[in-house]
Amino acid sequence: MRHLVPHSLTSRLVVTSVALVAIVSLLIGSVTTLGMRAWLMDRLDDDLSDTLRRVDVMRDVGVPPTIPGNGNGNGRGPVFGEIGAVTLLHDDDESVGWVMEDSSAGPVQTPLEDDVVDALREDPSRQARTIDLPGLGSYRVVTGQTRGGATAVVALPTEDVDEATASLVRIELVLALAGIVAAALGGTAVVRRQLRPLTEVAATAHAVAALPLDSGEIGITERVPEHLTDPRTEAGQVGAALNQLLAHVESSLSARHRSEQQVRQFVADASHELRTPLTTIAGYTELARRRGDAETSAVALAKVEEEAARMTALVEDLLLLARLDSGRPLAVETVDLTRLLLEAVDDARVVSPEHRWQIVLPEDGEPIEVAGDGNRLHQVITNLLTNARKYTPGGTTVTVTVRPDGFDVHDDGPGFAPDLASTAFERFTRGDASRHRSDGIGLGLALVQAIVAAHGGAVTLASEPGDTRISVRWGAAEPA
Repeated sequence: MRHLVPHSLTSRLVVTSVALVAIVSLLIGSVTTLGMRAWLMDRLDDDLSDTLRRVDVMRDVGVPPTIPGNGNGNGRGPVFGEIGAVTLLHDDDESVGWVMEDSSAGPVQTPLEDDVVDALREDPSRQARTIDLPGLGSYRVVTGQTRGGATAVVALPTEDVDEATASLVRIELVLALAGIVAAALGGTAVVRRQLRPLTEVAATAHAVAALPLDSGEIGITERVPEHLTDPRTEAGQVGAALNQLLAHVESSLSARHRSEQQVRQFVADASHELRTPLTTIAGYTELARRRGDAETSAVALAKVEEEAARMTALVEDLLLLARLDSGRPLAVETVDLTRLLLEAVDDARVVSPEHRWQIVLPEDGEPIEVAGDGNRLHQVITNLLTNARKYTPGGTTVTVTVRPDGFDVHDDGPGFAPDLASTAFERFTRGDASRHRSDGIGLGLALVQAIVAAHGGAVTLASEPGDTRISVRWGAAEPA
């Protein structure tokens, strides 16, 4: 039976509309038929009552209860004397009954058969009722008492009522079938027209599904046409939702591609950074092996130790970034941020006395405490101050400002190059080597951003010649 159930939305809507039309037609036809039959029966009962009164009058005056001619004595409808009318008069002594039948000479009264008389006398109820008379058919019967004391039973055939009802039912069936066919044809046309926008939306979805989205740079240019995105219609809501979904998928795929490119670049940069010390170690090892004297070996070992320390620092930074990228939680403790900044500034004065180091504390003098990993926060502050020291000339003023929601590091040095400012927090990004005195591997600001983001904060950079400010804020909605 399941294969008989319509699957498409068009078929379901058409079947539903046709079923509704059929049900409404059935209800209207039933109510109309019952009402029409009840009205005709009321008219027939009125004729019975009128006939009973005429029989009563004729019985009292001794006139035979018959009307010659066509029987329309008063000219206003079926009365006593109509073809098919049945009359029974009986008392304790006698019973006489007849039926009005047609003949070549006109209406004639034919005596009733005994079984018909018995059927009329079985039910003495004075209420109009319908019974089947043997050999005559269905009749509407009413019983009354004449003023002379006799019982009169009159009956009129229900044939006309039955035929009118049957004719009405046939007409209703024809009209209902015509309405159902019209509803099916019109409903199919209307539903298909109304669902045509969904077909176009589906075509857009199929076009997008055919695109290769597994690798490479993805650009989803397919969109649902604007005229199919009206939010006031259901199809427009679907079209608008699909466009929003496609835009989200496109941005996600673009972000994935950028992430893949960053990973490839990260691996290439890390390999390059590790290759240099490894090449140096291999060269000095070969030199010590060839010469074999103590002085050369000592120099080679010192260089190997230096490069090993450099590789260790690089690997530790890479491991820290990997842990932060994987979302591994940091230690959470109460950290005195003011104390960390004071100590870091004092250390910077010792390391680089040619710079002018300043720190601005809150006016109330109260220490600022934050919840986080003390070691990692110390690394953030150290990296920022080291970055300011390495990339600014001597005499530059570096000012650290402590704020209730974080801190700022400001310097009046030459600032970031315009093409570098937008990528300053990316990994392995280096500044101009001519503007600083020692090499780096380009992970300092990347670590700053990753650590601050892991604490639920954000880092921002604003730089122009003579005014460079890096701001660290806690509790931002998302990292910069």
